[in-house]
Amino acid sequence: MTTITVASTFIPIDDVDAALGFYRDTLGYEVQQDVELEGMHWITLTNPAQPDLSVVLESVGAGAPGDKEVLGDLLAKGVLGRILFATDDCDATFEKLRAAGAEGLQEPMDQFWGVRDCAFRDPAGNALRFQQRL
Repeated sequence: MTTITVASTFIPIDDVDAALGFYRDTLGYEVQQDVELEGMHWITLTNPAQPDLSVVLESVGAGAPGDKEVLGDLLAKGVLGRILFATDDCDATFEKLRAAGAEGLQEPMDQFWGVRDCAFRDPAGNALRFQQRL
């Protein structure tokens, strides 16, 4: 049987410096590639704990005229990108992100499906959840 795994996940961004400050400096991801090509810009990040999975920060707006405005509006609403992170300590993660100035959406709480989780927005407005298995 063929094995299929996730190699990369893409997160739309509108401010490269703010995104790097969050994903690299706050979450601890490492930059593997920083590419600009024909109006597009993407940054590939990995985490030493999960080296085969990449998080790719991708600037919105490359493409047809008007796309940047439409995608920028959707990004600001937090409906373009979402990601669920695993953590071994939800409460410590919450405090770390709050201390770094991230916009909190939900304080840590136990969920009936067997996790303790919290939620934040990244600098671009993407909804992020951080969960710890109970």
